[in-house]
Amino acid sequence: MILTGHALRERFQALDDFLVSHQSLWRPKPFTCPVLPWEAEHAELAAWLRRRSLAQADAEHNQPAELPAPAPFPALARRAAEFSALDQLPSRELGPLPERLSVDVPGRKWQQISAFAERLQFQRPPAHWLDWCSGKGHLGRLLAQGGQHLTCLEYDPQLVEAGQRLSERLQLAASHLQQDVLADDAGTRLTAEHSPVALHACGDLHVRLLRLASAAGCAQLAVAPCCYNRIAAEHYQALSAPARASTLQLSRDDLRLPLAETVTAGQRMRRQRDLSMARRLAFDLLQRQQRGVDDYLPTPSLPTSWLDKDFASYCRDLADLRGVTVSGPVDWPALEDAGWQRLAQVRNLELVRGLFRRPLELWLLLDRALFLEEQGYQVRLGTFCAHELTPRNLLLLAERD
Repeated sequence: MILTGHALRERFQALDDFLVSHQSLWRPKPFTCPVLPWEAEHAELAAWLRRRSLAQADAEHNQPAELPAPAPFPALARRAAEFSALDQLPSRELGPLPERLSVDVPGRKWQQISAFAERLQFQRPPAHWLDWCSGKGHLGRLLAQGGQHLTCLEYDPQLVEAGQRLSERLQLAASHLQQDVLADDAGTRLTAEHSPVALHACGDLHVRLLRLASAAGCAQLAVAPCCYNRIAAEHYQALSAPARASTLQLSRDDLRLPLAETVTAGQRMRRQRDLSMARRLAFDLLQRQQRGVDDYLPTPSLPTSWLDKDFASYCRDLADLRGVTVSGPVDWPALEDAGWQRLAQVRNLELVRGLFRRPLELWLLLDRALFLEEQGYQVRLGTFCAHELTPRNLLLLAERD
């Protein structure tokens, strides 16, 4: 179904109850916590997951609901799927488009842009599109093929310049403006005549648009959010009254959960990711033993060139970086094997958290939808493309009478 009206609040409340009552399952991270608090209560499930291989975990990563695991996994999977169910928004034909429009746009990105544009159906045809955090303005140019005016706001001056050249080449009535959308003067860029759109604007960037567009009196807007953890505050700042009333308090780390999914990474990137994670997990075992402290020690992001080091050098250099003294004999091959074993266990235990990825993301989208309702908008929430094209496929359409 597509969520509108009362269904928005009803679904939010169901999701809120689900997430609050099962916090003990989705908050603890297997990567940083060798033994999870819920394992004592659900020992059979934990033991079953820990016996599985890394390949088995990866095969189920994007479809955790289909895993034939012991209780309470199947019941949780059914409820998560029920609470997360959404249909695709109706589409419209874009008509013939100039071939030059998609030049320099990667195929997958162009498919996302086209799918987003096809779902933008409003009661009144927009007269002036505003592409928020536009990059080179590929989305805006596609939308402006109907002859509407176009304004593109972008922080990077090189992208602004490149976008302006592309729009002029297509003879569009487009203005590409350099703008920090988080700056105090960003609100001056929006007027009531604008129809703002934002495709995969991160965290504070798309929240800023919701606030400024509603304050400016924009009659319609469309937002597909991304990267909910990209916020300045340490904890999530709820937008709507129902979310502010919830007992669910989310840290920036919690907000990463909806993004913990891989559908587009290539084989090389996946191999690098696995090697990096296995080595970090091995180092975690080493630092706990060497420090005599059974706590996770955060490590910084490292360049991929570190993966070219032999395993012992990698661990010693990382220990130096974090001020950990490595003393006594270390069985490096055994430690490296232990890192890969932990990676398999981590990936399999993460399948439990994976059940809550979409429910949490939808909770966040519904907070935005209810906020827009409070500002006088009629809101529709659905998907704009298949999950395989992008996991961030949720779209908010808002319109004032």
